[in-house]
Amino acid sequence: MSEIIIDGEPLPFVEGQTVAAALVAAGRVAWRTTRVRHRPRGVFCGIGVCFDCLVTIDGAGGLRACLVQARPGMTVTTGKDDDE
Repeated sequence: MSEIIIDGEPLPFVEGQTVAAALVAAGRVAWRTTRVRHRPRGVFCGIGVCFDCLVTIDGAGGLRACLVQARPGMTVTTGKDDDE
């Protein structure tokens, strides 16, 4: 099984999974919050229509985790500590 790095911690994933699927499989259903009311957000639509699952991947921000296929060694930063 391969691993990606999520917020500095290794996370295993199955080949073919998106970053969002790997997070949900590991039990993380929310990884950022809304700007105004700080409500938790994670995967909502799962098909790239909404923007609830935004993450930073290898330094590129604003990517939808449900659309990006996980690759070994990829570094993902979530908004878990942000005031988004």
